[in-house]
Amino acid sequence: MLEAAKHLLMPSKRSNVPPFIVMDVMAAAAAIEASGRRVVHMEVGQPAAAAPATALAAAQAALAHGRIGYTETLGIPSLRTRIARHYRDIYNLVLDPARVVVTTGSSGGFILAFLALFEAGDRVALANPGYPPYRHILSALGCEPVLIETSEQTRWALSAKALIAAHRASPLKGVVIASPANPTGTMMDADALARLIAVVEAEGIRVISDEIYHGLDYAFAAETAAKLSERAVVINSFSKYFCMTGWRIGWMVVPESLTRTVDRLQGNLAISVPTLSQIAGEAAFDGRAEMEAVKLGYEENRRILTDGLPKAGLDKFLPVDGAFYLYADIRRFSDDSLDFAKRMLNEAGVAATPGIDFDPIDGRHFLRFCYAGSAAEMHEAVERIGNWLKR
Repeated sequence: MLEAAKHLLMPSKRSNVPPFIVMDVMAAAAAIEASGRRVVHMEVGQPAAAAPATALAAAQAALAHGRIGYTETLGIPSLRTRIARHYRDIYNLVLDPARVVVTTGSSGGFILAFLALFEAGDRVALANPGYPPYRHILSALGCEPVLIETSEQTRWALSAKALIAAHRASPLKGVVIASPANPTGTMMDADALARLIAVVEAEGIRVISDEIYHGLDYAFAAETAAKLSERAVVINSFSKYFCMTGWRIGWMVVPESLTRTVDRLQGNLAISVPTLSQIAGEAAFDGRAEMEAVKLGYEENRRILTDGLPKAGLDKFLPVDGAFYLYADIRRFSDDSLDFAKRMLNEAGVAATPGIDFDPIDGRHFLRFCYAGSAAEMHEAVERIGNWLKR
């Protein structure tokens, strides 16, 4: 009987996904801070700035009004209309608000997209290195993540050649594209993105475009896949550009044929997205001037790191085109990025994320630094790392 009871407590095989290591680093840093030591946080991709004042004011007004209830499953109509207007304003794209779905952050969007597009067993291509939850969520849903190696020759972006080669070896059902990308910060220009989407869609491969870092582009303007294909599924969020990580509010742009499918899924999984966050999200669009000032701060932080880290000893890193990440090669010092990150946290008081979180193949040679904090913190981090590496 005891053995039978133990079996009842066994987790499912599909739940056996790797941890998101960055959250473990965050917890370790918090423990050090609790002991009284200072830590410079560069591990979590989280803006240090607050949400736009317009968003905060709208949320406060809604709370003062009283009742916060359910909304329509696909989102408050005025928010969906405002998101559609955003595509006209930023990308010169006329978008039907009916194709906009409000989600619980981009994370909720990925779950909905993967459920709507793929069957268990389907193979879905991902850039390597890439955002860990892509492969973890796909695995939990019974799909097979297929890691496609990127290289300096493709500016660390997916290439049509590599995707088609993988497709010929064993058919792919989908691909996730990210530009700007996490953890590399690299981007694809509009022409390269258009060519990639055209090639893979001609093969019957479905495209999901992660555009969560749009707005945080420095080398050139990011293009939306929604402008290049009406069949692509686009996922975005208020988390990064609008500094609203904890509000858990994002959106999707889906083909018209998928709207009802996503409606049914979200209605069963979440009923609706938190109302207060939707109200704040709609108002956030009126705070773009404030967010552009925050973006200028990221650009200065980017300059501090790209100038300072080579002098500290970390002189090899990928192009820093967008987002707020720098992906540094540490093989000069270590072949174990997890150990290196632990030692840097404990001995130098700087928290960063080991590359194995993003790349199970070659990530032991890399470390991701998030530069979404203050300029003073970036200067402090460079000094601490330099002093530590020169010991």
